[in-house]
Amino acid sequence: MSAELDQQPNAQTSENDSVIASSEDLVGTVLAVQANYYWVQLGDKSLLCTRRSRLKKIGQQVWVGDRVQVEEPDWAGGRGAIAQVFPRDSELDRPPIANADQILLVFALADPNPEPLQLSRFLIKAESTGLEVCLGLNKSDLVSAEMQAEWRDRLQQWGYQSQMLSTQHQMGLDNLQTQLKQKITVISGPSGVGKSSLINQLIPDVDLRVGSVSGKLGRGRHTTRHVELFELPGGGLLADTPGFNQPDLDCAPVELADFFPEARQRLAEANCQFSNCLHRDEPNCAVRGDWERYEHYLVFLEEAIARQTQLQQKTDQDSSMKLKINQKGESYYEPRLESKKYRRQSRRTQHQTLDAMIWDAEPEED
Repeated sequence: MSAELDQQPNAQTSENDSVIASSEDLVGTVLAVQANYYWVQLGDKSLLCTRRSRLKKIGQQVWVGDRVQVEEPDWAGGRGAIAQVFPRDSELDRPPIANADQILLVFALADPNPEPLQLSRFLIKAESTGLEVCLGLNKSDLVSAEMQAEWRDRLQQWGYQSQMLSTQHQMGLDNLQTQLKQKITVISGPSGVGKSSLINQLIPDVDLRVGSVSGKLGRGRHTTRHVELFELPGGGLLADTPGFNQPDLDCAPVELADFFPEARQRLAEANCQFSNCLHRDEPNCAVRGDWERYEHYLVFLEEAIARQTQLQQKTDQDSSMKLKINQKGESYYEPRLESKKYRRQSRRTQHQTLDAMIWDAEPEED
């Protein structure tokens, strides 16, 4: 967080502040994680906290968005210690965010121009989280009304309602604020589409650094370096995530169609002949057909199949290797000794073999 410790309110100025707060008062939300420190929001105060050693021993990680219990808060010094992490309602592992309610996917209609395949990739990744997906089209003031209507209709055929946005003219921000109210929202999208500018408009006190678009590549430069939750004036939290251009697709091939609203609709109307249908060349397939993103589906399917094959090969390789840790704490693999011929003989066996050799070598008496 950008707040300094000397800006924390001094809670020792009144006698009431010396009274130990109830456990409910010491439950807060982790707003940011920096190294081994955690900014925790408790009501209108924020504390810089560490994690209790017992949480570290049991392997309990603390993520942005976690609801946590704080012990022994030092209100004057702005410090505390996280003693408990409550169960999460949702988890996003890349980037690690807990208890998110929805994803706000932001794309630009110009500068840089939208790429349908890239947009589909982000939508599939967002769908795979199981969270509600909201779609905002920024920089809409740079294109004509006809272009806006064309993209709105196109995305509706994909199964999404889009919100036209313009941070330059503050267009669509009121409706967006209503959609974000009292929720934890993860904002994501390619670099250079105006995510930081949008957050600056929604939360004027944040003042995030805004990047420019590379003229050579037509892509945005990364400006966000770590995950952080920002408080919205109307209530709710907004998570800014590091910008990236190509999110990974880590779903199984048979699951991919579930992340396309068009495919889900077709499956709701009719079933495929095979339960494990990949909707590629199987007979009596309900998904395969004339819909715009079917070509996108085939591209992502090949990626999913290749990834699954790679994981299987890695699993086979790992099964023949054994994880070892040296004295420096560094991990490495060595071949497993599956056959007896590779195992070292015990001392007893060696002595027995040696005794037998000596016995055989002794000359027989006449």
